[in-house]
Amino acid sequence: MISKNFQPFNTDDIYADKAKASSSKRSKGKRPSFSASGSKAKEDPVDETGGSAMPADDQQAFTPIKEWAEEDRPREKLMAKGPEALTNAELLAILIGNGTAKMSAVDLMREVLDSCGGTLRNLNRLTLQDLMRFNGIGEAKALTILAASEIGKRRMMESSKDVQQFRTGEDVHLYMRPMVQDLEHEESWVLLLNNNTRLINCIKLSSGGLTETAVDVRMLLKQAIIHDATCFILVHNHPSGNMKPSRADDDLTAKVKGAAKAVNIRMLDHVIVSEDDYYSYAENGKM
Repeated sequence: MISKNFQPFNTDDIYADKAKASSSKRSKGKRPSFSASGSKAKEDPVDETGGSAMPADDQQAFTPIKEWAEEDRPREKLMAKGPEALTNAELLAILIGNGTAKMSAVDLMREVLDSCGGTLRNLNRLTLQDLMRFNGIGEAKALTILAASEIGKRRMMESSKDVQQFRTGEDVHLYMRPMVQDLEHEESWVLLLNNNTRLINCIKLSSGGLTETAVDVRMLLKQAIIHDATCFILVHNHPSGNMKPSRADDDLTAKVKGAAKAVNIRMLDHVIVSEDDYYSYAENGKM
């Protein structure tokens, strides 16, 4: 029996209600934002990789290397033109592999180099902790950079071993440069030589502060006697690059020379070295 109050369904109303409900659900999922003027503001772009959204300005400024012109990509450039065509930042970018969500590997390494004054020499002085302070450089990348720096240093040391005899201050500088070029403190070394001024052994005597280092004369002569050296050259570095000997350097030279003469071992020279220059007491008539 049909009630007298029964009214037939209006199908148009049912579909209209469903459309309203669907629209309401979509608006709850993502609400549009409005600017101060009342107009709709642009929605922040969504990072499709699942990370946090990247501001529009950063997206415009950053272009991943894979989207660069092929001839500008570090690996492709290396294959096409050889390593000499790449900048230091590009070569280092190949080593670390990738950058960050906002910076390419090339830009990341350019930032690291800029912090070092743009020189590989200063980059070689960075420690593991120094490198890991940069956003985007973790332990693996930092260790890769340190390993590359050490390979470069060892390459120079191989060249220094080509020195057969120590006849001049330049010979000493060529030999010692790889060992002292990255130091930020003074160190003293002795080159123990035979009668033909050929190297028997190179021994570090001390490691000191920024402007001086102590030398134990007895230890120096003990090493000379143990290794049957007939002569030696005293060497120390000046991290500042200033090659002018100090009064303390002069006093040490005289003290070591006198002690060596007493045991019949010749002190041939005292050479002060830096990465780019050297000072020889013998060549300046002060021995």
